[in-house]
Amino acid sequence: MPTQLLFTRFLNHHLAGQVNLLLSALHIHPQYPQAPITNAFAMEVLVFLTLLAYFLWVRASLSVEKPTTVQHFAEMTHEFVTGQSESIIGHGYERFTSYITTLALFILLCNLLGLVPGFESPTASYVVPLGCAILTFIYYNFHGIRANGLGYIKQFLGPVWWLYPLMFPIEVISHLARMMSLSVRLYANMFAGDMVTLAFFSLIPVGVPLAFLSLHFGVAIIQAYVFMILTTVYLSLAVAHEH
Repeated sequence: MPTQLLFTRFLNHHLAGQVNLLLSALHIHPQYPQAPITNAFAMEVLVFLTLLAYFLWVRASLSVEKPTTVQHFAEMTHEFVTGQSESIIGHGYERFTSYITTLALFILLCNLLGLVPGFESPTASYVVPLGCAILTFIYYNFHGIRANGLGYIKQFLGPVWWLYPLMFPIEVISHLARMMSLSVRLYANMFAGDMVTLAFFSLIPVGVPLAFLSLHFGVAIIQAYVFMILTTVYLSLAVAHEH
């Protein structure tokens, strides 16, 4: 059985039975029934609970006269995301702000969690970046169809009719490759960051690893930003009315 983090062990101790029942209903048989919850999923749950608490805290502390520090941070985050969305998507960007903000914060916290002793970055497990990429793929295509109706298929056909049979499969493969690009980029960077940091901590416990922790911190922020920007770009292309 793989090594379990403390929070993972806590979840498996209290919820393993219910999780196994749910998986059985879905005809899924976990490799370790006594510990069906993996470290990656446990860390995702922790990030979800942290974000939920953060959003509730922001909502409860909103004030025009005496804004708190957490409100200032929330406003800065909102202004940053809306600024990026408006410049890339343009008109109608507002409806996508909530998704882009939540996605960016979720990935950022997942990336940074590996810096905390006793925790791991869930994005260093390939299933988490892939899940975010699949969700983004569904999201931007849904809004592309919503904005353009059946005309959305024109994005897959190319500029001239006699190229349609050639362009359609190419464009479909290109869109599917976006999921691989999003997930592999995030997973590879976070997995490599975790492995390098762990290797140096095992060799030299003091001093040198701090430089790699700083590097990991920077990579975590950059990768969350890249994922957010690419999502925004894909949304802008999907909802564009001019082809």
